[in-house]
Amino acid sequence: MDEASARLLKFFQGRRLTPVQRRIAHCLVRWAADAPYLSSVEVARAAGVSQPSVTRFAVALGYDGYPALRRALRDPDRRPLGAVGAGGAVATGGGAAGPVVEREDAAAGAERPAGDANPHQQAVLAELEHLRQLAALLADPRPVEEAARLLAASRPLPVVGLRAAAAQAAGFAWFAAKVHPDVRPLTVGGSELIDRIEGAAGAGAGALLCFALPRYPRELVPALAAARTAGLRVVLVADTAFPTVAEPGDMVLPAAVGTALSFDTACAPMMLGRVLLEAMCDVLPDAEGRLERFETRAAERGLFVE
Repeated sequence: MDEASARLLKFFQGRRLTPVQRRIAHCLVRWAADAPYLSSVEVARAAGVSQPSVTRFAVALGYDGYPALRRALRDPDRRPLGAVGAGGAVATGGGAAGPVVEREDAAAGAERPAGDANPHQQAVLAELEHLRQLAALLADPRPVEEAARLLAASRPLPVVGLRAAAAQAAGFAWFAAKVHPDVRPLTVGGSELIDRIEGAAGAGAGALLCFALPRYPRELVPALAAARTAGLRVVLVADTAFPTVAEPGDMVLPAAVGTALSFDTACAPMMLGRVLLEAMCDVLPDAEGRLERFETRAAERGLFVE
């Protein structure tokens, strides 16, 4: 990667952009030498998007239009006005989140890989850095252990994850069901989501685990509000220590989400989910017995190919 491309890549990294906006950013990185002189129409044509999308891209970076962004691309010392996220929301979130860990946002201050790596390698290296950040946060195991005790004691245990976060919630719930007697994955939104959360609370649940990853679905807000009203303690695995969907009293466990590709990568949140599950196994009664019984039945039924 040449110097101009590396500079533009650093310029765009850490921004909360939509997939279309990331296509524009990647296009500008590929055409780094010409990028500061291209019109918005030319950028739109090269990226395969509309011209208004290029304007929205500039606004998402904190500028009042594409001409202002182009001037910034010509001046390496000019800085964007602020890190504005998808849809105009500030990427770092807001509100009094009240996280368990009072640490720097897991996504902030990441060391960005440089050198001759191509964009695909840069994305992988950035994910490795997110995992290093997670390892540093886990040097204090108390937040995860506290969350694990709450979740292990909840009967049933609702696990929420909508849209992009549905895969994380479903994966966690699949493994958790091997050691927890009643896990209820909730990965579809709509009016029935609140019904199912309230039903879990009525059945005796004491806590709810939610994977809250960007972009946060709007329907997640009333769902979590219903959980709190029903008396459930909300545990959030989120991309930041201060997600916009959190409220005081929630337990927030942060793990950064990668933004170097057109679509988010969630290696660190997935790893954090597995660590949380491991901590639950340490406190769940008969967790090892349940695992052994599952393995015995799996062998008897021939569930897996050796």
